[in-house]
Amino acid sequence: MSIGSIQRQSVISFGSTIALTIIGFVSTVYFAHSLGPAPLGAYFLFLAYFGIFNLVGDGGFGGAAVKKISEGKEPDEYFSAFVFIRIALLAVSVTALLWAEPYLKDATSSGIFFWLLLALIISVFSSCTGIGVYGTGKVGIYQISGLIDAFLRTLFQITAVFFGFGVAGLTGGFVGGLVAGGIANFWSLNLKLVRFRVSHLKHLSSFSFWSFLTATGSMVFCYADTILIGYFMSNADVGIYRTAFQLTSVATFTTLAFHTVLYPKISTWGVQQKIAEIETSLGRAFTYSLFLAIPACVGGWILGERLLYFLYGAPFTAGSSALFVLLLVQVVNVFMFLGTMSLNALNQPKDAFWITVIAAVTNIILDLVLIPVLGITGAAVATLIAMTLNALGALIILSRIISIKYEYGPVKNILYASGFMGIFLLFIYFVLPLTHVVAVLAAVILGAGVYLIVLFKLDRGIYDELKDLGISLGIPWLGV
Repeated sequence: MSIGSIQRQSVISFGSTIALTIIGFVSTVYFAHSLGPAPLGAYFLFLAYFGIFNLVGDGGFGGAAVKKISEGKEPDEYFSAFVFIRIALLAVSVTALLWAEPYLKDATSSGIFFWLLLALIISVFSSCTGIGVYGTGKVGIYQISGLIDAFLRTLFQITAVFFGFGVAGLTGGFVGGLVAGGIANFWSLNLKLVRFRVSHLKHLSSFSFWSFLTATGSMVFCYADTILIGYFMSNADVGIYRTAFQLTSVATFTTLAFHTVLYPKISTWGVQQKIAEIETSLGRAFTYSLFLAIPACVGGWILGERLLYFLYGAPFTAGSSALFVLLLVQVVNVFMFLGTMSLNALNQPKDAFWITVIAAVTNIILDLVLIPVLGITGAAVATLIAMTLNALGALIILSRIISIKYEYGPVKNILYASGFMGIFLLFIYFVLPLTHVVAVLAAVILGAGVYLIVLFKLDRGIYDELKDLGISLGIPWLGV
């Protein structure tokens, strides 16, 4: 194709992210109506515990392996060293899980403990193959394997829930998806297991220590609120909160795509001292991440309660106020996610750690204070404050390494177009009855259309770039 590798891989990653999100939305809608908030909350707790204990099993060596493999020096040796470490750390994570079993009453009572243990074991295979493929720059393959994982996982889960397996069906389907994704990566893995030296372990360890601590902080953002809501409140509240959080994930399409594509690229450019390429690509990533995050936030503020009601059911409208805050979280997440990614890719994991740990501790303290008072909305506010702190810290430190180039003109146009769309949606909300799911979805589609038309009129640069990309990919393009 006549487009650059960044654009091509970003398109693949963006398309894969959209597909993953659609799969997640459709399945969650089905599970919400079939099971209700409480069983769904138990599954979200399973995901939280898996994320924590899998982090112990990774130890930060996954990010270190991607960094070293992407540099192109002795990739087979670094991959082999990572496989060895990953297997060794499995024993640590399983031991930690078995030790913690008496304290995980919600996990044992809901029957997810066995599946949690099995998922940790299977994750060694899926993690090793995924890191090998991603580290060698095969971002498209890596994304497709994630799509296969999500698709088959959802297929297993829907089938199991249909036949009445409930939470066991959800967790068992998750394990099945891990196996499928690992196999998909394995077929495209070109790295070999070879003899490695102690020096390879040392190099991975020097990077992984800070990477592990940074990942621990990131895990706090992902799961501390979930676990503490489960502690102070109920599984049903967990289900409502995480469902609202998932609805906001539509704002993260482009952020996730650029994060996935740019990490190995920035790592390589950093070694080659191609600073201009890093600055230009990162600035463009900010713009196109906000291209989706800002209008999604504005539209969600207006139509969020209606979407929760019609998509998931009346019990889930209790998450409306949390949804309002979580939509803003996703806008801040653009700067936090891309900023910390760039620090790690530029071999600054220690700096990324310190800003992340400060924000993570802040998040936990605020969760402990706000959840008993404000419930799930308190958890959302805590996440917003802590993530803002993390984003500011990451960007301040990153600005000392490279020049952060924001594209102020395009971002201003995105804000104007989002505001115009918001006025249009407010008119619909107050004038027309949104009493049916078709009416709400039609309002979403019309709002998106208004946003794009206004933005393309205001910013011909964005329009021309998307038009050229679409034509290069063979997508029909209508003039605006």
